[in-house]
Amino acid sequence: MIFVGFGFLMVFLQRYGFSSVGFTFLLAAFALQWSTLVQGFFHSFHGGHIHVGVESMINADFCAGAVLISFGAILGKTGPAQLLLMALLEVVLFGLNEFVLLSLLGVKDAGGSMTIHTFGAYFGLVLSRVLYRPQLEKSKHRQGSVYHSDLFAMIGTIFLWIFWPSFNSAPTTLGDGQHRTALNTYYSLTASTLSTFALSALVGRDGRLDMVHVQNAALAGGVVVGTSAEMMLTPFGALVAGFLAGTVSTLGYKFFTPILESKLKVQDTCGVHNLHGMPGVLGALLGVLVAGLATHEAYGDGLESVFPLLAKGQRSATSQAMHQLFGLFVTLIFASVGGSLGGLLLRLPFLDSPPDSQCYEDQIYWEVPGEHEDLAQGPLRAEEPETRA
Repeated sequence: MIFVGFGFLMVFLQRYGFSSVGFTFLLAAFALQWSTLVQGFFHSFHGGHIHVGVESMINADFCAGAVLISFGAILGKTGPAQLLLMALLEVVLFGLNEFVLLSLLGVKDAGGSMTIHTFGAYFGLVLSRVLYRPQLEKSKHRQGSVYHSDLFAMIGTIFLWIFWPSFNSAPTTLGDGQHRTALNTYYSLTASTLSTFALSALVGRDGRLDMVHVQNAALAGGVVVGTSAEMMLTPFGALVAGFLAGTVSTLGYKFFTPILESKLKVQDTCGVHNLHGMPGVLGALLGVLVAGLATHEAYGDGLESVFPLLAKGQRSATSQAMHQLFGLFVTLIFASVGGSLGGLLLRLPFLDSPPDSQCYEDQIYWEVPGEHEDLAQGPLRAEEPETRA
């Protein structure tokens, strides 16, 4: 999911495929190592050693996911040095936020609606706001996709879609809880896919489907059940949640992204607000609702694994729901403050960010076969005649 799913999901930009896959590779490899250390200090530091295992590896993977979500918001407008600095900061804040939520507040968030999606999305969006480029129009012609780049992006979508049930269920308790999480995620994804197709045709020109919607909004079902999938969401609840998430996400791409750029000055390249931000917040609120409805009768012996504090009688269902809601606010605060701080750091002049006229362009950072560069005019295609004013 991390290397193929996220990597290929971002190759929709016509001239930025190398960077999308390549920088995903670089960032994820760096984040995996750094978050193993950071999360190790928070969760498994005993007797002067960090203890690692499959669980710590999965958690580091999750952290890399959050970093790549933030990358999606600033895709094409940053260089590799800036991205590595972003990852260096974000991994620390991710670890801190996760520690506060899961260990201190006792919040349940197995699939990371809050810790991964909401955090990653709003960190990236605030970062994008601080790095706002008023002259980005100069690169507007490269921002679209072409036929084959959209086709490649669908590889990422299908990969993420197939593996999302195991992504959400990986950290849950073996047995019923894990099976329930996988099933709920699966149902939610199918519902979000259907609602995406329906709405895309409804809001599209002449009733035609939009590939951007299908690539992204179809995955919103996986995000929205991240918190509640291990709880007693029921298959019907999962279907409703997925349908809602797909609807909100598709409408977000159609109507909200343009407003975000024109009014709020947030240039969200991949639309992470529609795929991770809004569905992530929805997922956190769904978790509040489902946690508030938890009873001993509904969960039986399984209550111990899903809500240990409830099972021990240390907390009521209402109290758990309030803690879940507070966890969402804590996440948004960490993400906003972290994104602002990250944005200020990334604006340092020596970090070599691409000029406004060269955004979404591979040739600045990569050797592109069959193309040469004319420094006076920027990258030129080999087959295009050279023209000067």
